[in-house]
Amino acid sequence: MERVPVPASPDAGEDSGFRTFHELLVAHEFALWGNLDRCATFAEAVLFWQGNEYEERQVFLARLDGAPVGSGSLTLPLSENTTTAGVDVVVDPAFRRRGIGSEILRWLEERARERDRVSFDAYCGEPIGPDSGAVLLGAKSGTGGVPRDSASTCFALHNGYSLEQVETNSTLELPVAEPLLAELEAQATQQASGYSLLGWGDRCPDDLVGAFSRLKSLMSTEVPIAGLGWEGEDWDAVRVRQEESTVKASGLDSVVAVARHDGTGELAAYTVLTHRGATPAVIYQEDTLVAPGHRGHRLGMLVKIANLRRAAGLWTDATSVMTWNANENRHMLAINIALGFKPSGFEGEWQKRLG
Repeated sequence: MERVPVPASPDAGEDSGFRTFHELLVAHEFALWGNLDRCATFAEAVLFWQGNEYEERQVFLARLDGAPVGSGSLTLPLSENTTTAGVDVVVDPAFRRRGIGSEILRWLEERARERDRVSFDAYCGEPIGPDSGAVLLGAKSGTGGVPRDSASTCFALHNGYSLEQVETNSTLELPVAEPLLAELEAQATQQASGYSLLGWGDRCPDDLVGAFSRLKSLMSTEVPIAGLGWEGEDWDAVRVRQEESTVKASGLDSVVAVARHDGTGELAAYTVLTHRGATPAVIYQEDTLVAPGHRGHRLGMLVKIANLRRAAGLWTDATSVMTWNANENRHMLAINIALGFKPSGFEGEWQKRLG
């Protein structure tokens, strides 16, 4: 295994080991899904794996007789969750079933232990719907499961990981019929008296960034995390601006819709959509949150409708919206189902704890 330096910029990485690292991931994603809708571009990958003051990120290549046969990556939180590490393993299909993946994973775990990490997290997506007839391994959250005989499930179990949570990957075909949006909006508006909708593009207005950062902090504590045991993230204006800059530099555009409580001026809910010019057919549904104390007013539905309408006018080549939700997040899943989202796969969230 060798650690691969991350280029200083996407333009500087044409002939680097990082290019090889990214190409292994691209090949894996295409073989698994038949498309690259869920795969970061090279520019996105470079900027992400550079890391930041909140998370250190490392990438590695595994070679056999000098040829790259797999890769591994580590994410090491620096501000919160400092006893955890994110791990990911990719093996070239021609070299699977030889124990290479397990060797890469053990090597990553050793590097994480050297940094005093005692809990390892991993995510594995599967393009298999829940009605496929596969025998499922149930998540410890009590909701959802992943195919028991899939390659990722067998690999995770073999290496001592437990399935903590499952997320449904859903896709919405565009355009959404305006009569449906108008009907859902009218129903939700009846329960949302005293709230106003606001929105922006790639940069939060200066007068709202403090309130918006508080919502971002809540996003890490108020969504279902099953037994993963993560600490909440501390967001402020500086962290919001850093994220905005990275997203824009990666070739992504975004739109944000928020609901503001008229009486207090407090931001009560938000949702984010992103779009990459490199894959213009897909819009990505990112965070959606309604703050405690403001729930029960159908604000989640209202901000999602507002953002879908705005995105339709901005990204006219898009034919679908893709999102992920924890299976126990029944309220948000119900909103998505009402809008017309349909399952297109699911993702297992695995964890291994030492001691």
